[in-house]
Amino acid sequence: MHCKNFQQAATTRREMLRKCSMGFGGVALSALFGNNTLGSVQSPLSPKLPHFPTKARNVIFLYMDGGPSHVDIFDYKPALKKYHGEDPAKAIGKLAPTQFDNIGKVLKPHWDFKQRGESGHWVSDLFPYIAETEVIDELAMIKSMTSKFSEHTSANYFLHTGSGFQGRPSMGAWFGYGLGTENQNLPGFVVLNGGLVPPGGLDCFGSGFLPAAYQGSMFLPKEQPIANIKPLEKESRLQVNKLDILRQLDEATLADTGHDPQVEAAIQNYETAFKMQTAVPDLMDLRGEPDSVKKMYGLDADFKNTQTFGLQCLLSRRLIERGVRFIELTCPGGNGDRWDQHGNLIDGHTKNCKTVDQPIAALIKDLKRTGLLESTLVVWGGEFGRTPFAQGSNGRDHNPFGFTMWMAGAGVKGGSTVGRTDDFGYKAVEDRWEIHDLHATMLHLLGVEHTQSTYRFSGRDMRLTDVHGHVIHQILEGA
Repeated sequence: MHCKNFQQAATTRREMLRKCSMGFGGVALSALFGNNTLGSVQSPLSPKLPHFPTKARNVIFLYMDGGPSHVDIFDYKPALKKYHGEDPAKAIGKLAPTQFDNIGKVLKPHWDFKQRGESGHWVSDLFPYIAETEVIDELAMIKSMTSKFSEHTSANYFLHTGSGFQGRPSMGAWFGYGLGTENQNLPGFVVLNGGLVPPGGLDCFGSGFLPAAYQGSMFLPKEQPIANIKPLEKESRLQVNKLDILRQLDEATLADTGHDPQVEAAIQNYETAFKMQTAVPDLMDLRGEPDSVKKMYGLDADFKNTQTFGLQCLLSRRLIERGVRFIELTCPGGNGDRWDQHGNLIDGHTKNCKTVDQPIAALIKDLKRTGLLESTLVVWGGEFGRTPFAQGSNGRDHNPFGFTMWMAGAGVKGGSTVGRTDDFGYKAVEDRWEIHDLHATMLHLLGVEHTQSTYRFSGRDMRLTDVHGHVIHQILEGA
């Protein structure tokens, strides 16, 4: 009971927004139920204009988890044969501590190198398909890449997020934030998981402080790539009714808490998931693909891991056709320990190369055949390289001081090379680049100025390249 002098306080602007916030969530969900009376809001994944015109529109990142040995694949060093079996401290000079500080003798490559294609790129016999002229001349080699970390977890965070610490947004999330995606029925950032989640876990593909709508969605290369993607209800109206209950619960939560980014992100995820129930089965239906294309990707290969990675590569092309902005492929299991051969290098790298060689070559050829390579950036590499000396008798330790990555596709000068490691492939000695520069170049190729793509967080304008990053102009067309 109120006293006679009681007067109802005027509603403040903040209180009004809190009470009305449930309506904002309803607007976001209205598209699910065909309810135009609530209006519509722009999805955070809607396409956005780049900072400047560019050819590239999409990215495929071929992530070689564990650290491929550049001196056994792309970085030919005759000195390794000359000094094979000798003390590396005498042959190479002063050595930095390695991850396990188990330094053996200088170790020569176990495979022969040849110059391939018109470009003359050095490629070992481990990659006979990629060595074909039609493929190798599309690649721009960065032979002086470096990392700040020699341990897998931190190096993976650095490669994916530009920071060696957990919790920062993945580069795939940054691309979605900066450019959106051209297909509103699929996520803007898809991870095709071959079977191995890298050290660092799912945070390598997370959205960090960016809205959750930008995080990577993990697909498996099989008939049903996402658990529970097929609706249990036979009638679509029953499925919509279930989602309507979720909407009501979200509205109630928003009414209590006000604007909550996590709840708003959940609403967006429900909407995307609902649309994916139709889009994903269509993506996985390969009946329209010619048998010759399936064979080219290795879907009939004797080696199971070639089949797995081949399907990942084929699906990445199909995702590009559907306008997905950023696709990352991870390696299948069963090849020893990813590319991380501290021992048994011959067996492990032979299997890893057999897994990815044919499918990657097929992907480049297929993108060229369909005209998609003109608008797609393909990036290959791991979190670091490997040492030019042995760990044990047949292994190599982690090497963050100099290793090889390559790019191909839109805006990239095929056949070019930038940077050089020393005579042993140990440290970058010419045009030294690091991961921030890789990110800056990738963003540049898609028309994004990396210093201008920022997000306000914790009182600071954050960006993928932090306060670093230079575009590697030497590998760009017109340079």
